[in-house]
Amino acid sequence: MHQDQSWVKLTESIGDYLAPGMAKDHPNLPVEKAEGCYYYGIDGKKYLDFTSGIAVENVGHRHPKVVQAIKDSADHLVHGPSGVIIYEPILKLAEQLQSVLPEPLDNFFFGNSGTEAIEGAIKLAKHATERPYVISFTGCFHGRTVGALSVSTSNSKYRKFLQPSWLTYQLPYADPSSCPVDADPDVYFANQLEEAAESLFNHQVEAEEVACMIVEPVLGEGGYVIPPKGWLHKMREICDRHGILLIFDEVQTGFGRTGEWFAAQTFGVTPDIMAIAKGIAAGMPLSATVASKELMSKWPLGSHATTFGGNPIACAASIASLDVIKNENLIENTKDVGQYAFERLEKLAEKHGVIKDVRGVGLMIGIEMQSLGEQEVGDLVMDILNSCLQKGVLYYLCGQKGQVIRMIPPLVVTKEEIDFGLNVLDEVLTELTK
Repeated sequence: MHQDQSWVKLTESIGDYLAPGMAKDHPNLPVEKAEGCYYYGIDGKKYLDFTSGIAVENVGHRHPKVVQAIKDSADHLVHGPSGVIIYEPILKLAEQLQSVLPEPLDNFFFGNSGTEAIEGAIKLAKHATERPYVISFTGCFHGRTVGALSVSTSNSKYRKFLQPSWLTYQLPYADPSSCPVDADPDVYFANQLEEAAESLFNHQVEAEEVACMIVEPVLGEGGYVIPPKGWLHKMREICDRHGILLIFDEVQTGFGRTGEWFAAQTFGVTPDIMAIAKGIAAGMPLSATVASKELMSKWPLGSHATTFGGNPIACAASIASLDVIKNENLIENTKDVGQYAFERLEKLAEKHGVIKDVRGVGLMIGIEMQSLGEQEVGDLVMDILNSCLQKGVLYYLCGQKGQVIRMIPPLVVTKEEIDFGLNVLDEVLTELTK
């Protein structure tokens, strides 16, 4: 039990201090520390974290090598406005990232958050092509700043009162659940994209005016939808045909989450620009807009800038995190444990009719629920999450109606921890649906 009662009292009046947008998310769990795959609450309980801080703590909370790197870096340099000065961690990190990214993605503009990386990607695409328009895909989430919001359509409430047009158009995201039973998803959705793009270019915007297409290679906040590879390959083909730059938003899918370093490698499609963040630095604020040196050179001094981007401590944490992923074989663990979790969930789906679908790649797994009675599915999911939390497991939600449970544990998770988390889910579903 946490001994600092003044801290405990503060948690009881959180709304007096923090904006609702920051203070009212699920589950508002007061914690005093985290380690590995666990949070430790001020109530003295230990909670298995199946959120990874929303796909951030890929190497686990407070990995000793990352913590030591942060401490060592702070002994030398706390802040470094890149360009005004230059320092080893930012250059060493860029060098290491080159080795894990698909060619020719080898040049970096470092920022602080995923939405900054998206803003940078869109600005780079427009500057390099001298074209005004952007195409995104319905259901994708790219951030909440105005530029990123202009291409985010996972939920209309994020765009309310903001009129974030920014010269954007949307095409449908490929959802395998809507594929006819007698059709090949790769062919079906590739043809659908071809037809939708042709219609867009014929009736709304000339292809030669489009700077870029931006997409989440796996739909994240919009519901954890895994598109067919053929659809992404067709997207690459269309972009190449019309001189359109392809941007992958790998903010959530990066750094081993899908069973490869990046989803681009999982699907075998290389974008022209990539936005990366979240798992990049084990919880430190860091992101990057990534492109080839040739493309990035079209974005000259003054076109974009940052005060805090590429912070030396964050870069040191990122270097340590990359080393952990490599040296502890976390990508291999992701494939192995991810497949184990998926197979267990398929068995749970056979047992519990309330589970509508299980889908995933690596350790990015979505469990879609359906209401079997009059209760709204979003309310049902919240009941499930709250009951799991009471039993010591933290899950999160996604989907336009909050109908999908996200399962995104740290990549260091073991099969025993998967068993514990899924046993709790099994117990909760049995209790709530009996």
